[in-house]
Amino acid sequence: MNDTLISTLRADLDGAVITPGDSEYDAARTVVAGGFDRRPAVVVRPVDAAGVARVVAAAGESGLPLAIRSGGHSGAGHSVCDHGIVLDLARMKALEVDPASGTAWAETGLTASEYTAAVGKHGMATGFGDTGSVGIGGITLGGGVGFLSRAYGLTIDELLAAELVTADGELLRVDDDHHPDLFWAIRGGGGNFGVATRFRYRLRALPSVVGGMLMLPATPDVLASFLAEAEAAPDELTTIANVMAAPPMPFVPEELRGSIVIMALLCYAGPTEYGERVLAPFRALAEPIVDMVRPMTYPEMYFPDDPDQHPTAVGRTLYTGAVGRELAATIIERLEASDAPVRVAQLRVLGGAVARVAPEATAYAHRTARIMANVAAFYTTPEEKPDREAWVGDLAERLQQGHGGAYVNFLADDGPERVRAAYPGATWDRLVEVKQRYDPGNLFRLNFNVPPSG
Repeated sequence: MNDTLISTLRADLDGAVITPGDSEYDAARTVVAGGFDRRPAVVVRPVDAAGVARVVAAAGESGLPLAIRSGGHSGAGHSVCDHGIVLDLARMKALEVDPASGTAWAETGLTASEYTAAVGKHGMATGFGDTGSVGIGGITLGGGVGFLSRAYGLTIDELLAAELVTADGELLRVDDDHHPDLFWAIRGGGGNFGVATRFRYRLRALPSVVGGMLMLPATPDVLASFLAEAEAAPDELTTIANVMAAPPMPFVPEELRGSIVIMALLCYAGPTEYGERVLAPFRALAEPIVDMVRPMTYPEMYFPDDPDQHPTAVGRTLYTGAVGRELAATIIERLEASDAPVRVAQLRVLGGAVARVAPEATAYAHRTARIMANVAAFYTTPEEKPDREAWVGDLAERLQQGHGGAYVNFLADDGPERVRAAYPGATWDRLVEVKQRYDPGNLFRLNFNVPPSG
């Protein structure tokens, strides 16, 4: 059956059809996260939406599992599967920028940095995450929390329309006027409803930002004050505080490498003269260990990724409330108690434009959350994993403070109850209804799955 399927795909499709034994096969099945050694029957890289539709139809006809890959960043390894079809969008990178209307149509094989660099040539931007190699397909469908969230909202708040291949192989245009139920669902509901081939985004005029990395000593007072300043700052400022072991990088003083620090990323999306003023209180919290914050173009906010790094890690994503001095002290103490080579508690202050959208307006339901927290620890051998899991679970429980919820784009293989936490109450019920309408057979199930009713 596989031989017949592969022969048919090769005959019917423009693009690449990669199978075991081909020289590109191992690279094509490798994803960003380490620890996955899955072997698909075929990896297909179509060049257009018609090709995507043909692959979707082939998966439905054959009954083989279907994995969709945009950038390969799924923490649960959903970008690759065993014995099935991987639909890799890497060859679909067309981008149409219309500065006059302030919009862009982008194919979903683009990465965040590729898109951002291209529209940045026009002095414009759309907010994605904080990692440039992430595919725009996955990050958009899950929500999109990043450097511009407080200023302009999530990526889905900048999404005006999409083109989507559904389970029956049909290419649909979805927006507020066409299939509005489906448009609601793909704004936060992940890849449950089809393969997005193009997105139409709103562009923001953003010729420059004031941003970069600011490393501060990690004390309870500094951490609690940093987060308080971030919540009080103008909406134009988005911050990400990574409380972590200082990496062995050339810019870090050798005597501080491995000690717990606050590696903060800051992005002020406003006039330079105001940005320096807004960022001054953060620099005043303590003598900076490293200060790389400066006026720059927005594409410079993306640090280069190492494509050869495939870390194995345990992680947990959650939402929390205010982090005062006592909880800040607990975070630092727990980080100091771990011997993981890389361990981090990441704290993202939300609010701003994220909170100005009604929770029911999109499938991202956590609009009122104050802070998103992510806890992670790397491991190098399977024997280390249980200890890392226990450490992550303990710190995550302390951080949660009774708050519920999870951000679907940061989930790992945490089980169905965590998927339900990402889509609470009526959001889940509505997603199930849309799933039943557009994918009753659950063809698109290799994701954080919302199964159809029944």
